[in-house]
Amino acid sequence: MSKVLKELLGLLKLELLDDNLFLGQSQDLGFKAVFGGQVIGQALSAAKQTLSDERQLHSFHSYFLRPGDATKPITYLVEVTRDGRSFSTRRVQAMQHGKTIFNLMASFQLDEQGFEHQDQMPDVPGPEGLMSMFDLQLQHKDKIPLAMHDTIFAERPIEFRPVKEYDWLHPQKSEARNQVWMRAKGTMPDDLGINKYVLGYASDYNFLPTAVHPHGKSVWSRDFQIATIDHAMWFHRPFSFNDWLLYDIDSPSASSGRGLVRGKIFNRAGELVASTAQEGVIRQY
Repeated sequence: MSKVLKELLGLLKLELLDDNLFLGQSQDLGFKAVFGGQVIGQALSAAKQTLSDERQLHSFHSYFLRPGDATKPITYLVEVTRDGRSFSTRRVQAMQHGKTIFNLMASFQLDEQGFEHQDQMPDVPGPEGLMSMFDLQLQHKDKIPLAMHDTIFAERPIEFRPVKEYDWLHPQKSEARNQVWMRAKGTMPDDLGINKYVLGYASDYNFLPTAVHPHGKSVWSRDFQIATIDHAMWFHRPFSFNDWLLYDIDSPSASSGRGLVRGKIFNRAGELVASTAQEGVIRQY
């Protein structure tokens, strides 16, 4: 198991401060601000600790309100909103310095059988033979400003292998679609809940930048701002993050300084295991 994955799994084990009140430590990945996926994963972990093992996460909706400080811990307050016969709902506030930085609503469900259908997995090359995101960026290390090295070349707990070639230094206009294979860097626990938290963490990578592909921009573009506003996710089927998952992303719209992206996550057997949606700020100054 990689050191950063071990650290991430450790970060998901929150400290209980009081009834429904938890403390989570932060991981500095070179962004200065807390990575949004970390806050998602910890908020989901906090919510689950107020529920029985029989109820499993099936969806969440969240808003990023303020940048988090990667050097400080985060307090999570869980509101027990509802416990029904089949579903339970929890509201989570993440706070730093006395202010709310993130809100999340999560829904949990007892296991149930029902109707089955899904979209088909796109026909794309498998992860074997594709270069990792890290190796692709490493090829251009000499052209990347030194001040950006700590952020770009920091080790990640997830390995990403993009299907689509995209030049982040000199981006060209292209289709508003991106496909990336991803898996945990090491052996994940068998616990499906933990796999869901880590996939929620990973789902924030490579997502919103798809909305700027048609405009010839990248997260490295000058005088450009890109930041997540909200993020939602639905879990459809069991999966293991020990094996590769395909993140199939498209952006149906950009307007008013915002971009919308949608994602489908498939396992290698072609099963749709999760869906995502996100809107964020995309601004050229």
